[in-house]
Amino acid sequence: MADPMKIRAQVAGNNATVRVLMAHEMETGLRKDAAGKVIPAWHIQTVSAQHNGKPVMKAQWGPAVSKNPFLQFTVKGAKAGDKISITWVDNKGDTRTDEAVVS
Repeated sequence: MADPMKIRAQVAGNNATVRVLMAHEMETGLRKDAAGKVIPAWHIQTVSAQHNGKPVMKAQWGPAVSKNPFLQFTVKGAKAGDKISITWVDNKGDTRTDEAVVS
């Protein structure tokens, strides 16, 4: 898998808008390949975010989320130079974490 995430965090006033693009195939387990065999389910189950090490968001996802999902949320009280960390875990146990500095 290439770059697992691209994160941008931009401050506006007392809040930061965080945008995350995650590279993941997100298979539902319902599709079939060219030979007619079912493609096994493979999707992100949990996504969490931290602002300077403190948890600010946690989401539970399922197989209905699209390939290479995009997530946007706002962090109150963030300022330029703060760190935003995003972690996801998929149903195969793979975990990815990436970090961005608020600008």
